[in-house]
Amino acid sequence: MRKRDSPKASDPGPSGHRQRLRERFLKNGLEGFHDYEVIELLLTLSVLRKDCKPMAKAAIQRFKTFQGVMDASVEELAAIEGLGVKSAFPIPLIKAVTQRYLTGRLQDRIVISDTRALADYLYGAMTGLTREVFKVLLLDAKNRLVANETLFKGTLTNSAVYPREVVRLALKNHAAALIVAHNHPSGDPAPSRADRNLTQRLLFACRVMDVTLHDHFIVGRHKHYSFADEGVIRELNRKFDRYAV
Repeated sequence: MRKRDSPKASDPGPSGHRQRLRERFLKNGLEGFHDYEVIELLLTLSVLRKDCKPMAKAAIQRFKTFQGVMDASVEELAAIEGLGVKSAFPIPLIKAVTQRYLTGRLQDRIVISDTRALADYLYGAMTGLTREVFKVLLLDAKNRLVANETLFKGTLTNSAVYPREVVRLALKNHAAALIVAHNHPSGDPAPSRADRNLTQRLLFACRVMDVTLHDHFIVGRHKHYSFADEGVIRELNRKFDRYAV
């Protein structure tokens, strides 16, 4: 009598499919994965028995891109048919874990010379936010990161940033230098007149208190603007030196 095939051999079902996804990842990382397959793989961490592919495809369809899915809130993800808050949690979790990893990469490094690690951190922290956020990276005398703070959260169009608060934060943490950054939710990092005025006020306030402002980053969608790279910080320092004479 012929031995009956096992369920695994005859009908792999969701469990067999998710196992193949995991084996592909373990062998080659995410190379060759479609965006929806990455989301599907994440969902298998919390959805134990259902097929995650329809939910992953629905997420990509709703939020348009992989980046859009990763930037969605838990509540937005939970609204997808078949998902809920508990099932959606791996997506914001992996983003938070990545942000902690990128923050750790900046520790014990000379931040101003490791622009790749700095840019990765800022993109991870700010890309996809729907409101402006103003961050301050505090550095010691050797330009190593000692702390980073989200100092202000603003509206869609502006942040109420006061230079005295930035300087107070630097003095509280005994920082010798700092880098400031904020995002443009529109995706365009081009500085506004208000951004330029703020940079000048920040630099002058820092110089008065003997704190170095190395840069002001504006983070957009997949690109950024650096006041230091554009020569603005250098020119403002020259202007301050002329006034100080």
